[in-house]
Order: sequence, then C-alpha cells, then structure tokens
Amino acid sequence: MRFSVDAHAIGQRLTGNEVYIRSLLDGFARLDTDAEFLAYVSEPDVNGWVPDRVEKRHIAGNRYFRLGCHLTASLRRDQPDLVHVQYNAPLFCPVPIVVTIHDVSFIEHPEYFPAGRAWQMRLTVGHTLRRAARILTISEFSRQRLSRRFGIAPEEIVVTPLAAQEHFRPMNRHQAKERLRERFGIGWPFLLTVGDLQPRKNHLGLIRAFHGLINARPALPHRLVLAGKDTWHSPQVKAEIRRRGLGERVLVTGFVSEQELADLYNAADLFVFPSFYEGFGLPVIEAMACGRPVVCSSVASLPEVADAAALLVDPYSTEEMVRAMRDVLVDAELRERLERHSLQRARFFSWTETARKTLEVYYEVASGARTHKAPVAEAARVGR
Repeated sequence: MRFSVDAHAIGQRLTGNEVYIRSLLDGFARLDTDAEFLAYVSEPDVNGWVPDRVEKRHIAGNRYFRLGCHLTASLRRDQPDLVHVQYNAPLFCPVPIVVTIHDVSFIEHPEYFPAGRAWQMRLTVGHTLRRAARILTISEFSRQRLSRRFGIAPEEIVVTPLAAQEHFRPMNRHQAKERLRERFGIGWPFLLTVGDLQPRKNHLGLIRAFHGLINARPALPHRLVLAGKDTWHSPQVKAEIRRRGLGERVLVTGFVSEQELADLYNAADLFVFPSFYEGFGLPVIEAMACGRPVVCSSVASLPEVADAAALLVDPYSTEEMVRAMRDVLVDAELRERLERHSLQRARFFSWTETARKTLEVYYEVASGARTHKAPVAEAARVGR
C-alpha cells in the first residue's frame, strides 16, 4: 500500500493543523513498517519534522496553485492508493480522498474569518466532502455539527481525537522560569492563554476579565501572557490592552517555539482558555499534560475534552471568568486538585491511538471496503 498526505502545513506555523499532520506521520512511522508513506510538503527544509521513513515530495505553498493543479499532477505521477487532506482536496483528484474537517466554524461563525474566507471555505469544503471516500473529525462535537450542517449520517464520520505531544509534560518549573526570563524577560507569576490572536479565541473577553481580577484583588502580583502569532485581529487585541491600562501587566509574545510553549505551560500558575468555539481545543490538553490547572469555556467541544478536570466558565461572562481565576489562584487545595485531574485527563488522549485509528481508515479505503461516498445534503452545497 502507498498512502499520501497533504503535509503542506508542516513548517507553516499553522498551529493545530501542523501539529495534527506531524503527529500522524510520526505515529504512522512507528506503527506501520509495511506501507509506503508520502508527505507532500511546501517548506524547503522539513528535516526533523517528518520521519525518515516517510518520503517527501515538494509542492507549491500557494494554495490556489497547489489545489488547482500541482497536487493533482503529483498524485498522477506518484499513484498512491489515497490522499489524506485537511479541509480541501485538489480540484481534480485522481485518487480516493480521506479528509479531516476539524470544525465547521466557517459556517457557524463566519464573523471569525477575514472577509470572503468563510464563503470560500463553504464552497471548497463542500466540494471535497462530496468526493471523499471517508471523513474524519476530531471530537464528537465536531461530528454532530458536521453531520447537521452537511447532511451526513454521523456513522459516516470517524472521530480521531487530538492529543498532547510527548514534549508537553511536567518539568522543573524553576528551570522553565529561568529560560523564560532569558527569552521574554518574564520574572513574575503569570496566567497563560495560547492561541493565534483571532476573534474566536476571546482574547478581548480575557483581557477584560483579567482587568476585573486585578481590580478585585490588587495584591495579586500576576500578569497575563498571550502566546500566539499575530493575525488581522491583533490590532484590536493590543488596543484593548492599552484601553484597559494593562500595558505593564499583559505580555503578547507572538509565535513561540514548541520548547518555549512547554516552558510557558509549566511556569504558568494557571492556564485560561475562554474560546468561543473549538473543534477540539488542543492547548487545553497540552496544558493538562504539563500538570497545570485549567479554566476553560463551557461551550463547543471544550466540556467534552476537559471533562471534569477543569473549571468551566461561560466565555461571555466576565464575572464567571473573574471568579474562576480568583478561586484557583487563592485556593491552594482547589489548585492542587485541578493539577492532579489535569494529568489524569491528558493521559486519556494518545497520538498513537489516533494514528492507529487513522491507519485503519486508510486500509479500508485502499482495499475498497469503503469506496462509496458519504451523501452530502443539497442544502450544504450552497453553504446554508
């Protein structure tokens, strides 16, 4: 068998999409010594990010050229048994398609996207789903939303959850803090959130809640660290920091490396994730794998992922966020209990199991056991 993967996200700083495909390739290389694996990459140097056992083919980074013709030509040349893509397959695909749809926020919350992007995704994702031999997603929440929005029977969608990579684990907090002091000048206790600066991550609500926290508890020495790359939404986030007079209390790091992120998780006194919408919410599990107490949203997939290991809050309620953050910071017993539950919950998710389940789908498709296409409702074709 020869399985191919559209791995253009590797090296592109596409956060969850990149972590997903890199982790799958690592799992495939460990689990399957018989099949051939091809990774179509766009970055010129992906050494260390793609296992040696996986063959690499270079394709265009520009998505219009990649999906319009370059990936199609590569698939015709290489003749794999299938191609695995995230969201979008090439316009003309000569091999069976396995597609992963992480969430349908582009339909349910188009306001979270730059102008035109959500509309474009409705068209291209719908086109991919109509041709897919198998559909994957990353949570039961996303399976139900995908089923409802595109008229696909839930049993036609396979859930393959995300997990924390191995380097996210408890480490010496003093050493982590020293590295952060050298890298970012962080020498004070802090709360952490992780995610690109985009509207659905609710940075504005968190900044307001942090402002309320330090006004209610002025003796708290904590600051707030926002770790994530800049986007078109960044000016609004930074303007809110200035408007609240928090320039000395809030640090925006920009994109951080995996080692820096592991240090941030371990050094933080509390991880806060008040997102409005997540298909999974990978940073929650990463923080838990590092043994951190977590406060996160009570909406979308996050209750499913966090289960009882986190304090859940309404992301639209500043008061709830303030109360939860205060309780964790001032109540040592609560904090220690959440830390224990975090580690237990993180162990529930495994990239090895996700890779194994994904390989099962590959073999089903390649053997012709699941060559029929999942029906997609006509309503979905026009982006309803």
